[in-house]
Amino acid sequence: MKTSVTLPQSHQTPTAGSKKRKRIEAGMGYFFTGPMLLGVLVFTLIPMIFSFMLSFTKWSFVTGFDKIRWSGLDNFRQLFQDEVFLKSLGNNFIMLLAVPVGMAIALILGVIITSHVYAPGAFKVIYFMPQISSVVAVAVVWQVLFHPSYGPVNGFLSAIGVDNPPKWLADPTYALPSVMLLMIWIDLGVSLIIYIAGIKNIPADLYEAATIDGASKLAQFRSITFPLLTPTTFFLLVTGIIGNFKSFALVKVLTDGGPANSTSVVVYDMYQTAFVDLQTGYASSMVMILFVIVLAITGLQWLGQRYWVNY
Repeated sequence: MKTSVTLPQSHQTPTAGSKKRKRIEAGMGYFFTGPMLLGVLVFTLIPMIFSFMLSFTKWSFVTGFDKIRWSGLDNFRQLFQDEVFLKSLGNNFIMLLAVPVGMAIALILGVIITSHVYAPGAFKVIYFMPQISSVVAVAVVWQVLFHPSYGPVNGFLSAIGVDNPPKWLADPTYALPSVMLLMIWIDLGVSLIIYIAGIKNIPADLYEAATIDGASKLAQFRSITFPLLTPTTFFLLVTGIIGNFKSFALVKVLTDGGPANSTSVVVYDMYQTAFVDLQTGYASSMVMILFVIVLAITGLQWLGQRYWVNY
């Protein structure tokens, strides 16, 4: 007698119905992801390619496409002789210090709020409010606080006996640190919320075992909390540095790049060059330099994370 063998479901030939169902599922996937992919293509990839091409030209967007003139590497040669651009680039690298400082403060606050504070949700809201506030409003308030003559900060310093307090935003020496201080304050809430989420994901058993072994709170932080938070730290470091290089609105509203270009950054200089001086090709070369720098720093971080990030 012949016996019939039934193949397992995974080895059966796909029916017309299953193929149709897969096509429908694929179509629905493209339907929901299509707008996002189209937006990335139109507003990110195409402008990046166009900006790369324009970086080798002498052109102003108000003159029309027929006025584009090829200039080779002249824009890049000029950039490295441009004192304003070099100053802006140097300011960007100095401002990177705000990222680890802000992360360290957020980590300490995260540990305190998680373990030693009543109603931690209220503190999360308080620290996160600057992030959701208008940058323009925050910058205006900061200008009032640090006004060299009538600001509450200098008024307090004078009241406690400080002679000739700093001019803050009006002084080239103190303007950039003042901007960095505001950046730390604004971004502190995001880092704090993410660190708290990471701390809550650490198994409590580890702390209980360490307590039984007689480990102090500092030893527990050094041996448990910090190592297990390295993936979170790596994420915040990468995104923080990228966001730092993209700083524009705060500088524009708070100091307008001054005084004496002491707070100018590459994105602000690019804006001035493209939309005030109308040198679109030259501004595009600034964008390319910034893109290469950010890509290189991010790449180095990805290569280095294998030595200190514990997954």
